[in-house]
Amino acid sequence: MYQFHVFCCTNRRADDHARGSCAAKGSEKLRDYMKARAKELGIAETRINTAGCLDQCEQGPVMVIYPEGVWYRYDSKEDIDEILSSHLQRGQPVHRLRLQKS
Repeated sequence: MYQFHVFCCTNRRADDHARGSCAAKGSEKLRDYMKARAKELGIAETRINTAGCLDQCEQGPVMVIYPEGVWYRYDSKEDIDEILSSHLQRGQPVHRLRLQKS
């Protein structure tokens, strides 16, 4: 069992697709960074997975963390570091990165 289960959208569409895609915005590399960094930090009982389309393409890249169902939009390694330290280590959601309802 895991305390947290993270799903990072890595869906890829054609570059000219109207909605865009998380992969085109760098989600694959950021997800790989998140997984490696969580291991470096010793964050246990956490599973970080790729996900297909989470249907928030325009806001991407996005992730959702369960069991709380907290959605984030992120752009950088610094955003990932903040999610890891605040949400996954201290249990405090990162309000500035929370996905806004569309």
